[in-house]
Amino acid sequence: MGSTIDIDTAKKNAAFKAVTDHFDPSARYIGIGSGSTIIHVVEAIQALKDPRIPRIGFVPTGYQSRQVIYSAGLQDVKFDSLPPGTLIDVAFDGADEVDEDLNCIKGGGACLYQEKLVATHARKFICVADHRKLQPRLLTKWPSIPVEVEPLAARAVLATLELLGSTDPAIRSGPMQKAGPIKTDQDNFIIDAPFHTLLLPKDIEGSSPAQGDGEDGVWEVAQLAREIKGIEGVLSVGLFSGMNGEEMQKTGVKKGGQKPVAAYFGMEDGSVVIRRTGQAEETVNVRGENHGRVED
Repeated sequence: MGSTIDIDTAKKNAAFKAVTDHFDPSARYIGIGSGSTIIHVVEAIQALKDPRIPRIGFVPTGYQSRQVIYSAGLQDVKFDSLPPGTLIDVAFDGADEVDEDLNCIKGGGACLYQEKLVATHARKFICVADHRKLQPRLLTKWPSIPVEVEPLAARAVLATLELLGSTDPAIRSGPMQKAGPIKTDQDNFIIDAPFHTLLLPKDIEGSSPAQGDGEDGVWEVAQLAREIKGIEGVLSVGLFSGMNGEEMQKTGVKKGGQKPVAAYFGMEDGSVVIRRTGQAEETVNVRGENHGRVED
């Protein structure tokens, strides 16, 4: 049996392959998401050493990604500073779990609202993750759906989530219990809501009676996302579903989509698995490639 690589190296492999495939140095705006994998995305962009990169505006999804952009010496552009009607050329971000249809769970790092804001204003969203996030259905391994809520409404939202079938939804606490709940960049709370493994449309096609509508607590991804988003007091739901950016723009709407057009997963054996919309899964061997080092 071949040797395996550590998680951080797997993330790095996925990040460098995603940047190779989707980063355009002539872009005007690039979205930079949150989490440890995105550090390697920025590292991969730096390693290109393209003279056009300093002219690109990098749009962060929160405080942490803004610091990563700043530390790399890249140009930080706040989302609300973008010219009206502007689409970000491409957004790179991670995920907590990704299913066969490229639906994602995001929000483990409590940045889901700004992550969704950037994704839905990008021509395309590229997901970068490690092999633990590669699953057939959402909530296979990841335990819950993050939901950002206005603090005053948190208790009411908890009660409604239970009615929808969530088992023991809870307000996320900080590392020190006495410090109270975690606050998002918008000063809101995060509720972590466990549900049964979520279904895809193909799981319920032709079913009679209809399934995936919450009967016995079993939901199809998009239906559950709509139900939770409709609860008063909910700002954002950590389910990224529906159309991707390329599909959205084909309808004539100048807007991005919640789902990625492609997801890159660094594997234990050093390869990268790529899931793309409407295409067969691809495995690329990148083990042993020289990713280079960024000079000080």
